[in-house]
Formats: sequence, C-alpha cells, structure tokens
Amino acid sequence: MPATTAVRRTLAVIAALPLLTLAACGYGSEAKDDDSVKVAAGAKKIDGLGSVRIGYFGNLTHGTALVGNQKGLFQKELGGTEAKYAVFNAGPSEIEALNSGSIDIGFIGPSPSVNGYTKSGGKNLRIIGGSASGGVSLVVNPDRVKSLKDVRGKRIATPQLGNTQDVAFLNWAAEQGWKVDAQSGTGDVTVVRSANKVTPDAFRAGSVDGAWVPEPTASKLVAQGGKVLLDEATLWPDEKFVITNIIVRQEFLEEHPKAVEAVLKASVEANRWINANPEEAKAAANKQLEADSGKALPAEVLDPAWKSIRFTDDPLAATLGSQAEHAVKAGLLEEPDLRGIYDLTLLNKVLKAAGEPAVDDAGLGAK
Repeated sequence: MPATTAVRRTLAVIAALPLLTLAACGYGSEAKDDDSVKVAAGAKKIDGLGSVRIGYFGNLTHGTALVGNQKGLFQKELGGTEAKYAVFNAGPSEIEALNSGSIDIGFIGPSPSVNGYTKSGGKNLRIIGGSASGGVSLVVNPDRVKSLKDVRGKRIATPQLGNTQDVAFLNWAAEQGWKVDAQSGTGDVTVVRSANKVTPDAFRAGSVDGAWVPEPTASKLVAQGGKVLLDEATLWPDEKFVITNIIVRQEFLEEHPKAVEAVLKASVEANRWINANPEEAKAAANKQLEADSGKALPAEVLDPAWKSIRFTDDPLAATLGSQAEHAVKAGLLEEPDLRGIYDLTLLNKVLKAAGEPAVDDAGLGAK
C-alpha cells in the first residue's frame, strides 16, 4: 500500500463493524496454557527473562507454531527462558492478550494485525516475520454450483463480517461485476457469516451452497462431498498471500530484542524443517493439535489441507497492503496508514546468518 501524506483520514476501523477482528483462521480451542516442553537444567536465561509467552491458533495455517512447539524448537533457542504457550480461536482475544501483556509474541492473521495496529495508532504491535501463505478455498456443493458464474444468486459462507476471507470474497465478487452490500451480505450473492466450526453443519444441511474458508474447514467440506471451485492462491501474484504472520508487543521488542530474535530463529528453523520434511511435519502439527484440543484431524482432512499451505519466513508485506485496500474498496475500512507496521530487522539478521536472502517490508517499515 503506498504511503500517504500526513493529512489523512482517521486511522480507525468503522466502529459499528467487527471488521478485521477474527484471525484469518478462526478455528481452534479457547486460550489455554501448555507448558509441555520444559527448560533444560542449567540453561542460561535470555535477557534475564523467566519466560516468553507465545500465542497461536489451533489451526494448520499456524503450522510453524504447532511444529515449533511440538519439536521443542522455541524452547531450544530460548535456553533457560521458558517458552510458554497460549492457544486462541479468534483474533480479538489474541490481540487483547498481546495488548494486556498476557502474551509477548503471537502467530496471527493479517486482518487482526491491521486492526490491532490501526486501533492503537501504531503503538502496540509490530509484524516481525512471516509464517504461512495460502490455505484458503471456495468450496461449493457441486450439485448446485458447477462453475464460477453459477456462484451468482447463491448463498456463500464466510467466517465473519470483515474478516480476511470475507473481504477476499467480497473483493472477488466485485471483480465479477456483482453488487453486494458488504454490511448486510445481500445482493447478487448472499454472504452468510458463519463461524468456521459451524460451517460444515450448515453446508451438510444445505443452508449454504458453498463457503470461502481457510483450512482445515475447506477440506472438511470437501470430505462431505464439496468441490474446490477456486483456490484463492490463484488470484495472487506467484500464488502467494499472507495468511499467518508473527507479531510482537512493541514494548517487548524494544526491551528484549534477544528473546525476540531467539523466537524468530526457532520460527525459521521450524519452516526449514517443515519444508524439508513435509510428511513428518504434518504429523508433528497434528500431534500438537491433538495435545492442544484433544482431537487430531483425520487423514482425509489433514492431507489435502496441509498440501494447500505454504510455509514461508517472508511476511509477504505487499499482499497485506492489498488486503487492506480490498477492505477499503468494500467500504468496510477507512484507509489506514500502515507505515511502521513491519519491523523486519531481526528477521533479516536471522536469515542472513542462515545464508538466506532478506525479505522486504513493501515500504511499510519504520516511519
């Protein structure tokens, strides 16, 4: 998103809307602590910290965090500082936890990142790294919807008004030349805002004809007989767009950069291991999902869902800017000034040490 002048519109989300509040992948258990990996005896603390508190969702698009937890990678890099975890199922609660200091670092989607940044006037968080791309599809009932043009006049579910997938679907519908009232969801297509955990039931009952949803919900619908009509990745340059990034409490970043760097080292290592060992990584992520929620995903859901997600250290900053622009075009967001939302200094330091190329903030770094 291009930088704008100092005289700009109010940097706020329209107050009457829950815009950009759910994380891109709102599926998982409520926040809970998980201290399964213990600190090695005699290990040295980083920055004198007793612990670093890491938040993530119980969702495959948060596979970097799932694998990093399950394999003990965060704890390894943090040494004598304990890695503590909290699992969330929605962006607002994770942003609230970050703002209150209940967690220090979080894996979260682009929409709550934008919302959290703009609502605080750029004072509460920074995006410090990437985690995942993709993992979102338009899945339909093939008996009712046989082509993309058939979507017109149908009932399509999205997770919540103004969340990442809702904005993406509204933008896609507008590109087809269809008129849809963003707030009510009525028009040439009816948008049904339905939580990911209940969308499979609505799809099975026939109350929606399809859904624009993240994994694993998309693969759950396919397992029920649905058909992937469109993979959102095909709409983006190089088929890449941010679905999960890493954020940090700004105060924590300033006071404990060594701890933040350690978490980023673990994240980079987790992504490297995931990409080098996809089958083992898939199993590790599912094992952590089971530990967090008490229930693992069946193979018929896990396998296709995992294949649709790309794990990357690059935060794909340009696509976050585009997603915000789509929300503005839909009339759901006043144009935000996102300059300063990224601080990739430590990530690029870690990548350089690992012999990897630097990543770019698309002009949305420090003001």
